Amino acid sequence: MDLLRSLPIGLYLEQPVTWLHRLDSRVKLAWLMTFLIAPILANPVWRLMLVGMLIVLTLTAAIPLRVWKQQMGMLLLFCLLVFCLSAIAPDGLPSEHQPRIPADELIFSQQPATLPPRQEPKPWYKPFNLGSNSPIPNPKAQKPNQLPQPTNYRYVLFKQGPIKITRKSLDLAINVSTLFFTVIYSTNLYLLTTASEEITAAIENLMEPLRRLHWPVTEIALTLTLSLRFIPLVLEEIQNLVRSVRTRAINWKKLGFRSAAQVWLMIAERLLENLLLRAEQIASAMKVRGFTSPDRHRVEWHQLQLKMRDWIALGCLLVLWSARLVWGWDS
Repeated sequence: MDLLRSLPIGLYLEQPVTWLHRLDSRVKLAWLMTFLIAPILANPVWRLMLVGMLIVLTLTAAIPLRVWKQQMGMLLLFCLLVFCLSAIAPDGLPSEHQPRIPADELIFSQQPATLPPRQEPKPWYKPFNLGSNSPIPNPKAQKPNQLPQPTNYRYVLFKQGPIKITRKSLDLAINVSTLFFTVIYSTNLYLLTTASEEITAAIENLMEPLRRLHWPVTEIALTLTLSLRFIPLVLEEIQNLVRSVRTRAINWKKLGFRSAAQVWLMIAERLLENLLLRAEQIASAMKVRGFTSPDRHRVEWHQLQLKMRDWIALGCLLVLWSARLVWGWDS
């Protein structure tokens, strides 16, 4: 079991260097925010297009199959399951009902309790049916199902036994499943092709105007860098503890539920101790090297410079947002 290979979540892919790696981190951050914000109030076609764009970006970047096949496969399977459950679930469409009390209750209460006697129409007086002995047709007596439908519109798209798919449930299924895929996979793809130093440099560069408001921009960037660097250490500690438990060949069936829970509690306690020890070692190493304050010992994490490919990516992003604002709204 190798978590660093089978579950590379939040890890940076150093080799091979793709064209996504060469893009400026600020441009990639703008694209990431686009994938996170664009699905809001978007129609289902636009949401499906964003999912297709993420898949095309992964394939054109020539990222190794071993890196993304398990993540994308499991994520697609999860989103497909969410789609199926949301499509067959009740759409929650409120039914029309008639109020028990009339809207104008005061006037209604002033009406006489007994209705006036019904007057039979005179056989010789036919103001609306002159010259005809046939009765006047009552439109309310006809059933709505017998009327011809002007269009092919159907609210219920599929109904077979207890399974029913409506237009609203289908839209909800597309929205939920695509939102899960877009948010999770776009973030993972960004972390996969962008080093933590580049991410913090981009965020610090974009937060420069906040320095005038006396915000600790450098401290925020340093904390973010350390947190991103700490993710592989957490996975490594979990992997080492799982391997140590497997080498001891513990018979979990003989332990019982209470003993097994105590063992896992000890493992979780040991994991927390190891992580705190790692954090203390990192803090001591930074203190020895002079990192008493980020403002006094500032490190240039990455040199940010926009090149031709970055301007092309920004132009494509502008075209994408123009199309989103014109055709992407949910009707």
